[in-house]
Parts: sequence; structure tokens; C-alpha cells
Amino acid sequence: MAHLARTLGGLAAGLVAALTAGCSGDTAASGALGPATAEGDRDWPFAVEEVDRYDEPWAMAFLPGSGDLLVTERSGVLHLRDADTGEQVEVGGVPEVVDAGQGGLGDVAPAPTFEQDGTIYLSWVEAGDGGTGAVVGRARLDAGGSSASLEDLEVLWRQVPKVEGDGHFSHRIAFSPDGQHLFVTSGERQQGSPAQDTSNNLGSIVRLTLDGDPAPGNPLEDRGGVSAELWSWGHRNALGLQFAPDGTLWETEMGPEGGDELNVIEPGSNYGWPEVSNGSDYGGGEIPDHAEGDGFAAPAAWWNPSISPGSLLVYDGEMFADWRGDALIGALSGEALVHVDLDGTSAGEQQVYDLGQRVRAVDEAPDGSIWLLEDEGSGRLLRLTPAG
Repeated sequence: MAHLARTLGGLAAGLVAALTAGCSGDTAASGALGPATAEGDRDWPFAVEEVDRYDEPWAMAFLPGSGDLLVTERSGVLHLRDADTGEQVEVGGVPEVVDAGQGGLGDVAPAPTFEQDGTIYLSWVEAGDGGTGAVVGRARLDAGGSSASLEDLEVLWRQVPKVEGDGHFSHRIAFSPDGQHLFVTSGERQQGSPAQDTSNNLGSIVRLTLDGDPAPGNPLEDRGGVSAELWSWGHRNALGLQFAPDGTLWETEMGPEGGDELNVIEPGSNYGWPEVSNGSDYGGGEIPDHAEGDGFAAPAAWWNPSISPGSLLVYDGEMFADWRGDALIGALSGEALVHVDLDGTSAGEQQVYDLGQRVRAVDEAPDGSIWLLEDEGSGRLLRLTPAG
């Protein structure tokens, strides 16, 4: 597996070297608004349509049934966009968030039971003893006419412990295919070593019941406490998490200077950070690469220079039939949409579509079109449909 990772990583490096020479930071860049598509895009398999703009977008989710779209902004604003008219309202009842650095209002996802009870899950950053940390909560979305609000909001999960700083919260949300479990990515808060300490939930992916309790059958269930939440650990800053149609759980993760990763997530596996990485510490400090037999799970693909993977979609639609079951990664410093061919638990050929803007989120609409959210500084909501 390590040899495979090195091979794919080398291919990836060649593909994206022209895109970025920067580190995998998560801070929005300023500058003039670029074109929606780049010169030479006529060979792309998709056409690009701009449908809206936002100030500080972070995540989006299409609602089952209506196809309406929820969009979060890091400042603490939640929008509900009508699928038919494009009109939108600001949702009331959103929790107070700490909007600093990479913190703020984060992910949003309709519950598996949304069509029955209107429940949504969302993540954000709060302050408390010791500093700040990510939380996940749920509420009922009450929408009708020209207004919408969150009702009966409750916090289900918190990062432990809270620490100083405003980076590496991660807080992406995914539900298991059977709708019984909630998965959350928890960044290591730029602390490094907590990712190897299973007495906390920093630098991990947790598996919970829909009520936020540790799920029965987790790898460290017998230890109790926070340890019982853990599904995997040794993660740095995981900003993409999704199940493929075949049930495989995939994750994208920012490395340090280089070494961004696409991982297959297996229960009880240690992904190595900060003990191993195919990147280097900022300033040139070396970290041992993943190597066969080192006891750590190696990435299925990796990038050096960094592309800064900020989001992940495993496509499951019909509009782009050739992409079904493949990964679509929004690249921040890479300013691109990256397509990776997936086959079971293996990652193969890649295509990089240079959009000229930081791509914050990628999602699939009910009709199979692919939607992108560009990061603060451009903030466009784009719809991709097959070319021609």
C-alpha cells in the first residue's frame, strides 16, 4: 500500500505542480475575481454556470424532496436557497459562532430522517474553558413562505479538549449508508501530538449514534469516555469525508508542506500524523515518509506540492455517468477541481481542472449536476453540467 501511495503521489505531483507551489493553508487569498473557466476549458467534460455569490461560504447541502440548498457562511449565516426560483432567505436560530481564522459556522447536512422530521445537523466553533473547539448539533428546519428558522437546537458532540488557536477544526459531517451512524472529522488543532493520543478526540474521526453518543462496536469501546468515540486517529486536518456508493468511507486531509492525502478510512487504523507524512514540516523540517511495515495506514493517493483539499464528493449520479463512484476534490491552494478515478479501495488516474479560484465545497444536486462553492474572495456558487 505504501508503494502504491508513493506511485500515485508522484503522478499527482506531476499533475498539480503547475497549480501551486504554496503550503496547504486554509486561509482565503485575496485578489481580483477571475473568470469562471480558464483558457482552454473547451476540452473539459463540463460547462460552468454561475448561479449565485456569497461572502464567506464554507459548506452546502441539498435537501431531500425539494432539492432546496442550504449554504453556510463562516461568519455564522445559514442560507436556504429555493431550487425553483433561486430566491433565498437567511435562516434564523443559528447558534453563536467564533468566527476567527478557520473557525466559524462549518458543515451542514440533512439527517437521514429529514423527510420525516425536518432535522438537519450542523457544525460550528465555540469558545469555552481552555480556548475554542468544534461542536456538532442538530435542529429542526422550519421553513415556509418567506422565512426559515432552526428550532430546538441541541449540541450533540464537542471536540475535547478545547485549546488556544483558530486552526484545524475539520468538523466535516457524514452519515453511514444505513442512516444509523454519524461520522465527524476532528482536526488536531495544529497541535500535532494529540492525534496520537487516544484519550482525546483531536486528530480523529469519530463514529456516533444519531444522538451523539459513542456508537456501539467502536474500536476502543471498552475504554469508555472520549476514547469510545474514536473510529480512526492519526489525522491532521480532514476537510472531506464521504461514503462511496459501494460503502467505502473516503477522507481527504491536508498535510503540512506537501503530503495532502486521500485515504480509505478503516476502523481502528492509525493514519500516522505527526509521526509520518509524505510532506515536510513548515520551514524544511523532515518527517519520515509512509513506509511499508511502519504500522500506519498509508494514503491511497497523495499530493506534493500541496493542493489543499478542502472538500470531497464521491459522485453517485447519472449526469456524469463515467464519474460514478469517483472522487471529486475541491482544491484550495490548488484552485482546482480534482477528479480521481476510484476502484474499490484503490485510487487511480487523475484529472485536474484549473478553475483559477479556491474551491471550498463540492456537492451533487438531485439531478446529478455538480455544484461548487468558491472560497471567500470570489464566493461564487457554480453549477457544472456535461459539455455540449
